[in-house]
Amino acid sequence: MLMLPPLAESLYEAAGLIAAVLSGRNFDAALSRTGLSGQLRAAAMDLVYPTLRAFGRGDFLLGQLLERPLKDKSARGLLLAALARLEARPDDAPTIVNQAVKAATRLAHGQFKGLVNGVLRSFLRRREELLAAADADPVAQWRHPAWWIERLRKDHPAHWQSILAAGNTHPPMCLRINRRRTTSADFLSELAADGIAARALDDDAILLARPVPVDRIPGFAEGLCSVQDWGAQAAAHLLDLGSGMRVLDACAAPGGKTAHLLEIADIELTALDVDDQRTTRITSNLRRLGLTANVQVADACAVDAWWDGHVFDRVLVDAPCSASGVVRRHPDAKWLRRKTDLAGFATTQKTIVDALWRTLAPGGKMLYASCSVFEEENAHQVEAFIGRHADARQLPTQLQSYGPKIGPECVTTTDTTIRSTTRDNQLQLLPDAEHDGFYYALLQKT
Repeated sequence: MLMLPPLAESLYEAAGLIAAVLSGRNFDAALSRTGLSGQLRAAAMDLVYPTLRAFGRGDFLLGQLLERPLKDKSARGLLLAALARLEARPDDAPTIVNQAVKAATRLAHGQFKGLVNGVLRSFLRRREELLAAADADPVAQWRHPAWWIERLRKDHPAHWQSILAAGNTHPPMCLRINRRRTTSADFLSELAADGIAARALDDDAILLARPVPVDRIPGFAEGLCSVQDWGAQAAAHLLDLGSGMRVLDACAAPGGKTAHLLEIADIELTALDVDDQRTTRITSNLRRLGLTANVQVADACAVDAWWDGHVFDRVLVDAPCSASGVVRRHPDAKWLRRKTDLAGFATTQKTIVDALWRTLAPGGKMLYASCSVFEEENAHQVEAFIGRHADARQLPTQLQSYGPKIGPECVTTTDTTIRSTTRDNQLQLLPDAEHDGFYYALLQKT
């Protein structure tokens, strides 16, 4: 096999991964099948993620540069990756073009070398004209599907632009300390000793100045901390845990929230997930952290198949959703999702919360959570649930440290003041430089 220079090899591998997404496959699944490891894996991902985040822009530019649609998905993936790199690093243009052409020698016996060279050089000649045209096209400008943009404008009329902008950025890396094994102050000292800049967001959360590989994090293998977005960490605090409670974490994989619940309270916890491979990750994470739970492979909706009839004091429903609040971590999702998918997610969410409500004790609390910013999966879902269940009432969800958010109080952020006027008990975290987008609603059985 022809050996390529480092950037050309990375572009070649990135082209194959992008082609898989263009064929409708999940990026994480496609990546796991490649067997890539080490520096080549990291370099390929460094090309794929920005390309997928900006796919709407790259697709627009290719439409201007090609006389007819390019059917070969690997060649298309290579051009998309190269265009994204050229726009991000204009000073490296000669190297990028040269390495992209070298990568093309591995595609279809080199038949796309001339095309790749011609398209990229045409982009460089027409750069200002093409980028101005892209900025005038909503999908190319915001790098999201048209239906997604319109839905955010409807659901968040004051903040849709900042949500879209956040979705195109590199996500922050946040750690959650295992408070059973260390403290925030002690762990910050260990990070500083290893030259890792970080700051505390609250008693559990530590935000790194820039992401690092987990094997560089001191004490990670020993269970001193976990990687978990700050927005996701809100769940354990909102559930209002008490010592000795019976707690259910439905849809629990990969176990981040499960572990956090066990770290902050002495509880009897059952964790469910329908995927056996993902359930294995729950057990692995708990073992690393020195925690134990009753972990089961089970469908949360099929209550009679796994429930022993003893009611739970607390239930966490981390509902399957569009993942629109974490799309910068999974950029393929915004191009693989369809507008009609939201109704399907809403149906699944309704089935889960209705099924699990019977397992909750009178006076008990259920936390409905999603990593979505679409109201169809969030506020509308909770309002409909309360309408169906006369014994349900919504409780306030207040966490003063989080922002920006829509909640019961007014929160001043760096750019605006966000106020809720219609749904005072919801907590809708909007993605920003500190956390992703999450929704929470706390329900009590009366």
